[in-house]
Amino acid sequence: MKGLAVIGKHKVGWVEKQKPTAGPLEAVIKPLAITPCSSDVHIAWDDAIDLSGVNDRILGHEAVGVIEEVGSEVKDFKPGDRVIVPAITPNWERTPCQNGFSQHCDGMLTGMSFITFKDGTMAEYFNVNNADANLAIWPDELTVEQALMIPDMVTTGFYGAEMANVRLGSTVAVFGIGPVGLMAVAGSQLSGAARLLAVGSRPNLIKLAKEYGATDIIDYHDGDTVAQIMDLTDGKGVDAAIVAGGNVNTIGEAVQVVKPGGTVANLNVLGGAESIPIPLAAWGAGLSDKTIKGGFCPGGRDRMEKLIDLVKYGRVDPGKLVSHKFYKFEDIEEALLLMKNKPRDLVKPAVFLGE
Repeated sequence: MKGLAVIGKHKVGWVEKQKPTAGPLEAVIKPLAITPCSSDVHIAWDDAIDLSGVNDRILGHEAVGVIEEVGSEVKDFKPGDRVIVPAITPNWERTPCQNGFSQHCDGMLTGMSFITFKDGTMAEYFNVNNADANLAIWPDELTVEQALMIPDMVTTGFYGAEMANVRLGSTVAVFGIGPVGLMAVAGSQLSGAARLLAVGSRPNLIKLAKEYGATDIIDYHDGDTVAQIMDLTDGKGVDAAIVAGGNVNTIGEAVQVVKPGGTVANLNVLGGAESIPIPLAAWGAGLSDKTIKGGFCPGGRDRMEKLIDLVKYGRVDPGKLVSHKFYKFEDIEEALLLMKNKPRDLVKPAVFLGE
């Protein structure tokens, strides 16, 4: 089979490999749609995962598809089933899963088996571990676009709202309104936020942010982000802040605008620095009762099925995130490069591979 892989230091290309097979608890999936992620860019060009000594690891962790083969002990799925495949497919036998941190089942961030331990989804076929615990049936009511955004964008953005402890009547600031930030806006609205301040500047993303529930837009081109948020909240600040973009300094900005007792939830992959600067005055000299969290989105079957129902019953439409469409398997490379170069009109690209 063919796949798009990391073939050298900061180098991506096509490789030929043996089609995967299914172990007793596993499934082999033929993708029907694939979307690249900023994490693929970080892995391929920014060394987000140490692939030294690994030859031709196929990229990708966001896909929906049809089951080609299941292992002898898989009970709930069969060949021909259309499935949504979460980006995070933990090894559910590991003890961290019992403590609620399946994302870190074999150590920090190891719940993403794709790329970390094995080939990813940018291939003609891919393997899924613990199939009964990780796959979810793709219902006919969901479009391809909607289904494809659930495995990562929806679960990650919504996790921001969960980590930030967004409650009924909360005032929430979301820093960054790319696809994950947009889903953080949507998740915060569903969690009961009364006021949603979204930080971003691109017109197409602002439009979507408003559709997903943003009440105010903060454009950093118009002045200091912190000052704008404090001004809009009459100096009170916000109950929760979700960081879905920016850099290591953005968390410090979020700390400045969160009220005492509030929470900053980081979803952003940070790099380029040894540490995160936290302004001491805003931190109350260490006594502010402000919580900072950074979390890796949950995966697994139950999580997917709950998110599927939110889409199925009209609570959220993540299909709006798909801005660029491709229709050939070879277009995966162009879609990945779009994520790398990020043109201003990009939200998420998707490659549709047929029924």
